[in-house]
Amino acid sequence: MKKILNYINGKLVEPATQKWLNNVNPATGKDYSLIPDSDASDVEEAYKAAANAFPSWSTTPYAERSQILTKLADLIGANLESLALAESIDNGKPVSLASHVDIPRAESNIRFFASAINHFHSEAHIMEDRGINYTNRKPIGVVGCISPWNLPLYLFTWKIAPALASGNTVVAKPSEVTPMTAYLLSELCIEAGLPAGVLNIVHGLGPSAGDAIISHPKIKAISFTGGTKTGAYIASKAAPMFKKLSLELGGKNPAIIFADCDFDEMLKTTVRSSFANQGQICLCGSRIFVERSIYTKFKEAFVAKVARMKAGNPLDPSTKFGAVVGKDHMNKVLEYIQLAKEEGGTVLTGGNRIFPEDEACAEGYFIAPTVIEGLDYMCRTNQEEIFGPVVTLTPFDTEEEVLKMANSVEYGLAATVWTSHLNRAHKMAQQLESGIVWINCWLVRDLRTPFGGVKSSGVGREGGFEALRFFTEPQNVCIQLTS
Repeated sequence: MKKILNYINGKLVEPATQKWLNNVNPATGKDYSLIPDSDASDVEEAYKAAANAFPSWSTTPYAERSQILTKLADLIGANLESLALAESIDNGKPVSLASHVDIPRAESNIRFFASAINHFHSEAHIMEDRGINYTNRKPIGVVGCISPWNLPLYLFTWKIAPALASGNTVVAKPSEVTPMTAYLLSELCIEAGLPAGVLNIVHGLGPSAGDAIISHPKIKAISFTGGTKTGAYIASKAAPMFKKLSLELGGKNPAIIFADCDFDEMLKTTVRSSFANQGQICLCGSRIFVERSIYTKFKEAFVAKVARMKAGNPLDPSTKFGAVVGKDHMNKVLEYIQLAKEEGGTVLTGGNRIFPEDEACAEGYFIAPTVIEGLDYMCRTNQEEIFGPVVTLTPFDTEEEVLKMANSVEYGLAATVWTSHLNRAHKMAQQLESGIVWINCWLVRDLRTPFGGVKSSGVGREGGFEALRFFTEPQNVCIQLTS
């Protein structure tokens, strides 16, 4: 089987342990490659390479950094087809989704920050005739970036691009569940001429390779996207060492639908926002609240559309709904569906493991898109993150009632509101405990805007100049004017 390799000091290398993990294709349930089972010794080598590269990279002019990153973005675009195929095989998502969303967004991430660093500015404060203060933003040093499995290259580049653009060097760990495109990116980094040691990619498990990154005494900042429990653990380890932390964590997002919405546009988008990437996007709306006067109409139309969704081989360009990422995750989602039944819920469609007609997927990890109603808004199914193709339907009567239900969870990442009433839209946005609110749309992204959640959905913000500020330290310089 193909071996994925670590990328340390500009070279592709095997793990020091000489131990390997199996990498499974979720659509077939079969092993297809080997992943380095790296440990602290690999992380240490990566750190040394990054530390050696930092003085030169941090003083490289912005324009030169921008040129190298732009070349890397060009190479991602030139290799879109092969990267999308690799992402589909590794993750189980439809190749059409990887081709139109994941890989183009990875290219855009790098291209955006390659450009943004040329426009990054600092502040100056004039003290009348006394003097001037200006802010000097300096790269931190060696930073750690740890990314999740659901949008592998998309979110990996979302972290490393601003870190590299702002002059830091990086020790990064992609998810061991979906490592392939990060490995392919390392090959493109060599081709792009990224200097040795500037970016180092260490593959392996969280408790070994990941833990070694977050607890390394000289890695000065951690940017992590993943589960809330893991985020809490990282904070407990990193905070006493005074590391900078950016944590993008879980979500249990509400979609709030008022009777005065554009029904057809809302219905089409709500199907997508519920089940895109098999519901494995932290921004998916998993709790759908519908104004009672249109609840029955919505339920019937929504369930009819969802019931017609068919899972297929992710490599088939016509497939729109693929496999969940792995066997353990599939079983977790199925356990939540069983819990929903025990809590009094009624499954309106789906609720079971399915097997596509393609024989190649006979042992794959597929779950039918599932819609459940009749649950109390405080039950576990409605409070805990499932992260799969499962949504619940709940009617409401007043704005006050739906706000109470929407804000009842520990999470606060994203929310969607559907209404044609301008005042209501603004009022709801102000009162929703959510880092992102989409009005009459979903997943419309401007890379200049801050991205992140409140409550247990995270700490800090990514995106735009917020990311460049995170990966730099502000230094105030005060100059006294003399007469």
